[in-house]
Amino acid sequence: MPQVSQLYIAPGQSVQFRAVTWRQYKKVLEDLSPHRAIRLAYNNGKLIMMRSHAKQEDDKEIISDLIKALLEELSIDFRSFGSTTFERRSDLKAIEPDQCFYIQNEKAIRDKRQIDLKKDPAPDLAIEIDAEARSHPDIYAAFGVSELWQFNQTELSIHQLRAGRYQTVEESSHFPDLPIKDLLPYCLEQSRTLGRNVVIRDFRRWVRDTQQRLSEPSADVSI
Repeated sequence: MPQVSQLYIAPGQSVQFRAVTWRQYKKVLEDLSPHRAIRLAYNNGKLIMMRSHAKQEDDKEIISDLIKALLEELSIDFRSFGSTTFERRSDLKAIEPDQCFYIQNEKAIRDKRQIDLKKDPAPDLAIEIDAEARSHPDIYAAFGVSELWQFNQTELSIHQLRAGRYQTVEESSHFPDLPIKDLLPYCLEQSRTLGRNVVIRDFRRWVRDTQQRLSEPSADVSI
């Protein structure tokens, strides 16, 4: 297996290695510490190294800001753990999502400095950007991540964990009655022309107005 210093991964591309031991994976993880634009996934001997590109990072930040704004407007406590390395040696699996959130399990990890999946819960929500090029639902499922969101270009697909497998659904269990599947891609696209601040401000206003309408009979929460 080549040394990390010998590898060049173009933005948006990935490389794969097979028959990689857990010890080798941990050594690569250690060697990569100064180069966190590269993310890892490890699955039973297969190691995948992915390098994000500028658009992917920008989309991730806007989407993260929208989710944070939504949770704040709904008065839901949360923790955002970004691209933290989640791993469990007993499963021979590890993953670094583009973004992840603790929502229902926020209180359980509120004072944690490190997450140990042998005793701590997995994130409630994991997010993959440009998921068509790199998707690892079996790793998230093994860890018990209850919901996985995958963004492909201008589309969002929502997957809920049921009986150990992800099923594609139309509505997020974390945000019931809200058209997240259409709303977030729309806001992301609007941010490219209107700017981030305008979109976040208008999004917050929309959430407040929607919450008020939801309290009324025959509420309509269309975008």
